[in-house]
Amino acid sequence: MARVHLVHAHPEPQSFCSAMAREAERVLKSRNHDLSFSDLYALDFDPVVRASDFPERGNSDYLVYALEQRHALEHDALAPDVRREVEALLASDTLMLVFPLYWFSVPALIKGWIDRCFLSGAMYGGKRIYGRGGMTGKRAVIGVSLGGREHMFGAQGIHGELASGMLRHLLQGTLGYVGYDVIEPFFAWHVPYCSDAERADTLARWCEFIDSLETQPRIAMPRLENYDDVFRALPRTVSS
Repeated sequence: MARVHLVHAHPEPQSFCSAMAREAERVLKSRNHDLSFSDLYALDFDPVVRASDFPERGNSDYLVYALEQRHALEHDALAPDVRREVEALLASDTLMLVFPLYWFSVPALIKGWIDRCFLSGAMYGGKRIYGRGGMTGKRAVIGVSLGGREHMFGAQGIHGELASGMLRHLLQGTLGYVGYDVIEPFFAWHVPYCSDAERADTLARWCEFIDSLETQPRIAMPRLENYDDVFRALPRTVSS
């Protein structure tokens, strides 16, 4: 049994993306997984980084957000909405993000949730990245709805690579960076233009995907043993 934190961000509760989140919740609960669920729109989560996030500042003269995150964590002074998410993240062994693709990227609400809740000190910091990150031993997966067709993406696609290109900032630069074992994403293609039958098929594939997370392929991340103590690449050993 896994402990899963499911985070969803779509402004329309009747959207296909919201249906993906509800189906994920249903499947995970039916498998007796321990689930926490944050619908960021329903929670009216504030995505904006502010000095007021820290009523008890470590340095009241100059805001360094990451350092104030550490100070708040050490002094049990996190903002209540951040505390709720951080506790769920640290308690779970799987993070699942469900969102629509906006302008080759994540919605602002997801980005702001990351900015405020991926705490320096708890999840990363200094040399605690990738295989030494605070979330090492946990896994992360994303389910993304989008309007584009599958053939529009990839090496020969008009838009280029999706997972390894436009979403690399999330999959490697965020989830992998803090130590998560990152599962290859699930994409729901061409959603606004599909028939009801096609949408039903996509939801069925999504449920099957969730059921088989253990066997889904992982995204390769940098291996720290290939770098020195300032993250300079070590010379490769060439075998004869």
